Amino acid sequence: MKFAGAHILSVDQFERADIEQIFSVADIMEPYALRRKVTRVLEGAILGNMFFEPSTRTRVSFGCAFNLLGGEVRETTGFKSSAITKGESLYDTARVLSGYSDIICMRHPESGSVAEFAGASRVPVINGGDGANEHPSQALLDLYTIRKEVRDKGRSLDGLRIAMIGDLKYGRTVHSLIRLLSLFKDLQVILVSPDALQMPEEHVEHLRQAGHQVLVSSDLTNSIGHVDIVYSTRIQEERFESSDEADLYRGRFRLNQAIYTQYCEPNTVIMHPLPRDSRAEANELDSDLNQNPNLAIFRQTDNGLLVRMALFALILDVVDQVELSSRPVNWYRQRE
Repeated sequence: MKFAGAHILSVDQFERADIEQIFSVADIMEPYALRRKVTRVLEGAILGNMFFEPSTRTRVSFGCAFNLLGGEVRETTGFKSSAITKGESLYDTARVLSGYSDIICMRHPESGSVAEFAGASRVPVINGGDGANEHPSQALLDLYTIRKEVRDKGRSLDGLRIAMIGDLKYGRTVHSLIRLLSLFKDLQVILVSPDALQMPEEHVEHLRQAGHQVLVSSDLTNSIGHVDIVYSTRIQEERFESSDEADLYRGRFRLNQAIYTQYCEPNTVIMHPLPRDSRAEANELDSDLNQNPNLAIFRQTDNGLLVRMALFALILDVVDQVELSSRPVNWYRQRE
């Protein structure tokens, strides 16, 4: 695809070569994300960060990524702080705010809403999550993380074995990730969920049509024994009609160190898009996994900066100028 000036609304926009291009640029961003160097390549540019659903990582990550490239960020968080509560349409909001921004990242609780907004925007729009539909940048950072983790263990994305666990019906991160994974070869995918929260059939069929092996299961321990990646996701309680309904499924698929040791291969990587639900009744990934070197959840969040910086650089067409405006940092910052 041509990235310059493009909206990023769905992972279906990408071919395998596009993924490789994004990841190559993400690799270039590492010294800036780690604050070893500074670049001002987007100095004067403004990101409109519009988040109409709660967010910590995605909102802050997009803002930090833009700042690290030298740009400035303006935020709208929640409906109450927006003129939408006064009856303004997405069309009018898009026309106005795109006049104040050079690029916009948007999250909205309704599927298809970000694409509707982008249709009226005068600047590129990145989908930061639209309801239960998609989360393209999360899928990209997840795939980037998977590539780095398995490469360190002598494997590649082709031939990957992955178990996706939890709320696969409403989890937009797994919807986007599974479609990106289909671009690679010879995958073995195990989809582990309660029967009522299974992966939508369209995504399962998409994988199968691409020639991959897919197994649907409701048995955690028998599904994680021979995989490279265990990708857990929380019960998406905000998609249910009531918390009581979500409670029916909360805590059904818990992973702790004892289960990991007994059932997983020694180098199996543990991933989660976060937030992980650490309440006692859920506890999807137990805190006793925190010292497990194969727990990659915080490496995922770090990689989110790299991927989102890469998207900004590609969309605003400054990849070849990043180094030209770079310099060493002038402060000391210890990082683990």
